[in-house]
Amino acid sequence: MRITAKTDYAVRAMAELAASEVPLTAEKLAARQDIPVRFLFGILRELRMSRLVQSIRGPEGGYALALPADEISLADVIRVVDGPLANVRDLSLTGLSYPGPAAPLPDVWRAVRTSLREVLETTKLADLAAGDLPDVVRTRARTYLADAPDAPDARP
Repeated sequence: MRITAKTDYAVRAMAELAASEVPLTAEKLAARQDIPVRFLFGILRELRMSRLVQSIRGPEGGYALALPADEISLADVIRVVDGPLANVRDLSLTGLSYPGPAAPLPDVWRAVRTSLREVLETTKLADLAAGDLPDVVRTRARTYLADAPDAPDARP
């Protein structure tokens, strides 16, 4: 899975909204998360159309979550802005098969999708806003850091 700028910005904006008790303008969201405001407007439009965000008019208006933060997973946000979590050439993984030595590969792709879902569907915006990530996320992050070489992001 490649985490695009669009996905990164969308999740960060949603975390900011989850932490806020009042609606935030796109300009405030952009400034707080260092996101280009023009790019953010497009993201917010997609999130609004999918009913994860609502826009509120008026002098105290802006954007707010359309659902409670503990009901919106990171997977929900990612699917809105970037589509399926793990995609293999737009094919269904259920009936996918390959010949010869590549025959076991569909099981690898299925495991990748299941792992992504385990992390992204269990992590809610409320978890980010509270700084209290699920155990599976903390454990996998610690494993990554323990296995990582000295240079940051040297390994995929």
